[in-house]
Amino acid sequence: MNYCGYRKYMGKTRLILAALFVLVGILFIVFRSCGMRFSGFLCLGVALLLALSVLLGRLSRSGGFWCGVKCAFYACIVIGVACFGVLEFQVLRAGHSETKQADAAIVLGAGVNGTRPSLTLKSRLDAAAEYAAENPDVPIILSGGQGYGEEITEAECMRRYLTEHGVAEDRLLLEEASTNTAENFSFSKALLEQHGYDTAEITVAVISNDFHLCRAEILARREGLQVTGVGTPIPWLHLEVNYTIREAFALVKTYFL
Repeated sequence: MNYCGYRKYMGKTRLILAALFVLVGILFIVFRSCGMRFSGFLCLGVALLLALSVLLGRLSRSGGFWCGVKCAFYACIVIGVACFGVLEFQVLRAGHSETKQADAAIVLGAGVNGTRPSLTLKSRLDAAAEYAAENPDVPIILSGGQGYGEEITEAECMRRYLTEHGVAEDRLLLEEASTNTAENFSFSKALLEQHGYDTAEITVAVISNDFHLCRAEILARREGLQVTGVGTPIPWLHLEVNYTIREAFALVKTYFL
């Protein structure tokens, strides 16, 4: 196969791959119950990049301006992949860091299906129950308000689940007003101070999913909290991968906003 034939073959291959990514992306977006909606949009983005690479490859044959655009396009992709790798490293490192001794703990809320915890929230609560058993003297803040489709607050859902699994209710402090992770820490800090804790001196264990800990710890430190992470994975591998990839993009928003 000569160079011209090889170039045409690679162009067709990329277009076929782009079509497959579009199909998979649409399926992920349409079937929201699978929990892969973010990956669906990501697939559409990859498909767009593949299609653009083919288009720029054809335009650049004439040289000049389009050749420069093509070089800039691939340079941006290389830089983007490198930045993504750095962010993913931070996400993975925080999710698997060693947990230090803490004076209090905060369980971060997640979705509630009616009155029952979602899979994500259940995994956090199982980790919280285990942490509570290993640290019987540590008070635990359950942080999460009431979102769309939730019949009770996330904090109340967590209280019911943990008391059903042997955690003494008098150890649990409910923070039921927050609507995002930043508010989780802002309102939980105020609750700790109301109960006599010096938040500038104590260490707080943050209990969440391993992929979420990096961003959570950044937001906690912005509130002046000294934190240590207690991470737990989601039992389903495809969701763990989906959310771990998504966190790299969420970190960009956290750093700049």
